[in-house]
Amino acid sequence: MHGSPATFREGVKDSLPIVIGYLPVAFAFGLNAVKLGFTPLEGIFISCVIYAGASQFVITTLLSAGMSLWVAALTVMAMDVRHLLYGPALRHRIPGALSRRKTALWAFGLTDEVFSAAIAKLIKDNRRWSESWMISVSACSWLSWVIGTAVGALSGHGPLNDYPAVEAALSFMLPALFLSFLLASFQRRQSLVLAASLAGALAGLLLLSIPVAILAGIGGGCLGALLGPARAAGEGD
Repeated sequence: MHGSPATFREGVKDSLPIVIGYLPVAFAFGLNAVKLGFTPLEGIFISCVIYAGASQFVITTLLSAGMSLWVAALTVMAMDVRHLLYGPALRHRIPGALSRRKTALWAFGLTDEVFSAAIAKLIKDNRRWSESWMISVSACSWLSWVIGTAVGALSGHGPLNDYPAVEAALSFMLPALFLSFLLASFQRRQSLVLAASLAGALAGLLLLSIPVAILAGIGGGCLGALLGPARAAGEGD
């Protein structure tokens, strides 16, 4: 029924774009982790527990370069601080009460892409969003990331060395997937938020570093979201 809450099976279907995007990137991470000196088991463990996409490439690179665990951890925390905003952003749109057990399950898998899929679902019809659907999307995405990492880590050293273009394409699939979700859920009234986020991220990237660019993008987006209603009210007056 169209108006009924989305089911677990629908979540499996809706997770397919994320799964397809995650598998090659996770495969590349598994290869990269082994190339940097980590064992296949360590690479798989990182994907199971940290599960942080691009941040996993950063933390393995820092640790292999001799950085302390604390420095690597703080760097990744700075890159991923945006995740603190995902829960409140979703809760603002979710109608009704939530189950603590179910929320704990899908919250662990709340990556950028899963968050984007959930927001798109809530914007389209928040009555169809359900925790069973959310658990399904989160679980399938996490499982595909772990499987991709395992295959890459167990494949040994350098199968893509002779194909640098393919390796570069694999690295780009994750941001390309996120961009597709952004475009799918984009609305004209969000133009100021998007412009402010891009401006902040670009300034941070050019002036300082990628972690700063992420934080600046988040700050710019928040500022744009705050100024949007004020500007709309001013135009109404």
